[in-house]
This record gives sequence, C-alpha cells and structure tokens, in this order.
Amino acid sequence: MNHEEMLTLIKTRRSCRSYRPDAVPEDVLDKVLEAGTYAPTGGGRQSPVIIAVRDSKLRSELSAMNAEIMGGDSDPYYGAPVVVLVLAEGNTFVEDGTCVLENLMLAAHAMGLATVWVHREREMFDNEKGKALLREWGLPETLRGVGAVALGYAAQEPVEAAPRKQNYIVKL
Repeated sequence: MNHEEMLTLIKTRRSCRSYRPDAVPEDVLDKVLEAGTYAPTGGGRQSPVIIAVRDSKLRSELSAMNAEIMGGDSDPYYGAPVVVLVLAEGNTFVEDGTCVLENLMLAAHAMGLATVWVHREREMFDNEKGKALLREWGLPETLRGVGAVALGYAAQEPVEAAPRKQNYIVKL
C-alpha cells in the first residue's frame, strides 16, 4: 500500500451502525487483531489487552451491561457478530487503548469490514460485574476499559464523509 492508498483508507473509513450476521473469517479477524498489537504505547509498555468476543451468549451479556450503563436496552454493538474490547492499565491507559482502537478500525476497513467505536467499557469494567469477568478470563483486575469496536460486514453502504470544518487545522 502506498501513501496515497493509506490516506484514502483513512479518509473513507466510516462508522457502521447496522451489520449483517455473517461471521468474520478467522484469518481476517486475526489480521485485524494483530494490527491492534502494533499500536504505539506509552514507554513501549504494551499494556493494552484486546479481547475478541464472538460467543453470542457473552456478546449478549456485554451488550446488556453496556446498555444498562447507557440507560436503555438496545444493542450498543448494533448487531455486529464480533465485539472487540480494548482494556489497558497504567498512567497512559486511555492513550494506549485509543491507539489500539484506531489501528483496529483502519485494519478492519482495509480488510473490507465495518466498525464503530463504542463507549462505556470503562464503566463496565470498573464495576464488580466487570471485575468478575476479568477474573473469569484470567486477566488482572487492574485493567481499565478504554472502548470497544463493533466489527463485521456492513448491512448497507456507508455514507460519504461530511466536509471537514474550516478551522480544523491551524498553521502557525
């Protein structure tokens, strides 16, 4: 991929809020997840943990946890067949996890998949129910939720990007 193709990839990625139920092939998912591991992290600590959830029961449980925090009961993951949680620890956990989430979304777009960043994972894993899941998964309770990516094949074509704000870039 040359620099122009990379810039086009960045400019054409869109958030998707409607997914087909089709499973994401294992090799495609692996490539997307691997891209997340190459995100920069503070001090090179590589603190983020990426959790790919494909199990429908667990996915439903996570959806309900997130929706409860949101104050509703709709699926915050929009029916995507995969939910990728990103948790991290340390004083740069937000920044580290954010870089991982961006890498995941760009890699997914490059592989023909759709994504949307979903919030409230911090609240989900800062409470006892979330800590219990971390213990069940054999992960440290010191991990903090940064966000999640709903991942799958889009049910419809994405809309074109809105024009960028005039004052978005300031050169001094």
